[in-house]
Amino acid sequence: MFRLITTKGCGSAIVEAALTLAGLPYEIEEIDYTQPGPGLDRLKALNPLGQVPTMILPDGAVMTESAAMTLHIADLAPQAHLVPPVGHPVRPAFLRWLLFLVTAVYPTFTYGDEPARWVPAEAADALRASTDRHREKLLEYLESQVAPAPWLLGETFSALDLYVAVMTKWRPREAWFVAHAPRLLAVRQCAFQIPQLAPVWARNFD
Repeated sequence: MFRLITTKGCGSAIVEAALTLAGLPYEIEEIDYTQPGPGLDRLKALNPLGQVPTMILPDGAVMTESAAMTLHIADLAPQAHLVPPVGHPVRPAFLRWLLFLVTAVYPTFTYGDEPARWVPAEAADALRASTDRHREKLLEYLESQVAPAPWLLGETFSALDLYVAVMTKWRPREAWFVAHAPRLLAVRQCAFQIPQLAPVWARNFD
């Protein structure tokens, strides 16, 4: 049994969805990482960065970083088609955009969501605004590269679509995506129609 430490609506929903599609047995431990208390203390004991998702493997080992978890889950359950196999024509694009999402887009939330953690109070608003603007540029670039439909990689579903489904729920919010990134929004709409994932989306976003 996998144990996934999550916070509703956060990046942990990506791994929760991946585990669900993989058909691997798991249980959820909900901890609000933004709130001090015993839950956060437990999270930091497992992951000193205090981040979700944090996953405890069946052998008791602790795993962090959503991309690493996703790749591990894909290794255990290749039938879930989370990662195109070696030799598949879209595998290079998958690897490219996975790293783009976790190393370029995701840090804009890390620093922009709680800017006071990183800069003096008088600079916090500026950091929030600048990371928001940079994220919009990154998303517009990704939008320009998205295959027409239905998935980020065209006809090939992958874990990238889970990332897009979750991250398009965050800033810059729905109206911006409608105006500037409708293809990304269409990917989310397809992902939200996967029947097995209905409980995951409901738990995290309803």
